Amino acid sequence: MLRLSHDELAHSADRRLSAAEERKVLRLLDARLRTRKPLAYLMREAWLGDHRFYVDERVLVPRSFIAELLRERLRPWVSRPVTNALDLCTGSGCLAILLALTFPRATVTATDISRPALAVARKNIGIYRLGRRIRLAHADLFPKRRKPYDLIVANPPYVGAAAMRKLPPEYRREPRIALAAGADGLAFVRRILDGAPEFLRPGGWLVMEVGHARRAVERAFPRLPFVWAETSAGDDCVFLLSWEDLYNNRP
Repeated sequence: MLRLSHDELAHSADRRLSAAEERKVLRLLDARLRTRKPLAYLMREAWLGDHRFYVDERVLVPRSFIAELLRERLRPWVSRPVTNALDLCTGSGCLAILLALTFPRATVTATDISRPALAVARKNIGIYRLGRRIRLAHADLFPKRRKPYDLIVANPPYVGAAAMRKLPPEYRREPRIALAAGADGLAFVRRILDGAPEFLRPGGWLVMEVGHARRAVERAFPRLPFVWAETSAGDDCVFLLSWEDLYNNRP
C-alpha cells in the first residue's frame, strides 16, 4: 500500500502518512475487522522471505517453512545438482518459483487439483518470468506423466477433522480443499509417501511439510527413517526422506 520494500519499512517507523495514505490504511483496517479476511487477501499479496507473491481467495496464504530450507539450498542433504524438480499442491506457485530461483538450472513441474489455484500460480510465474522453466499441471498430487525427479517438495493439506472444526475465522476464509486432510490429517501424507518412490530418481529427496505433526507421522510410519529439518517453528514441521529410504522401506 505504501510501496515500501522490507528494507525501507524497517527504517520508516517515524514516517508520517499523507491524508490519502491514512484513508487507505483506515479502509484496510475496517475491512480486516469487519470481514475477518486474511490481510494477504485484502492486499492481494503475501511474502515468503524477500519474495512477493500475488494471492487471493483461490489459494492458501503462503507460509511454508520449506521456503526457509530452500534459502539454504537444503544442504547438507541435497548435495547433487537439481535439474528436475516437482512441487505438489502448488497453490499460488510460491514454492515452485522458489525452487526455480534456488536451482537456476532446474525445470520445475507444479501440480494442483484446483484449476482456480493454478490460475493464480500462472499469474505469479508470469510476474517472475519463469514460464519457460515451470510447467503447471492439473493433477490430484502426482502428474500423469511419470518421470524421475531429483527433488520433490510438498506442502499438502494436513489439518485433521477435529482441528478443522476449531479453525478461527481467518483460516475459514482460505480454501478448505487446501487445508482438510481427513480424520487424522495424514491422508495426503500417506498418498505422497506411497507414490514418491515412483517419481524420484536414485539419490533424490522428498521434502514435505506436515505442520507440528512429527509424533503422529512417526507413529504412522515407524519404519521410515525421517530426517526432521530445523525451521523457525522447530524440528517437527518439515521432514526429508531419500529415495533409497522410501524405496527400501515400502509397505
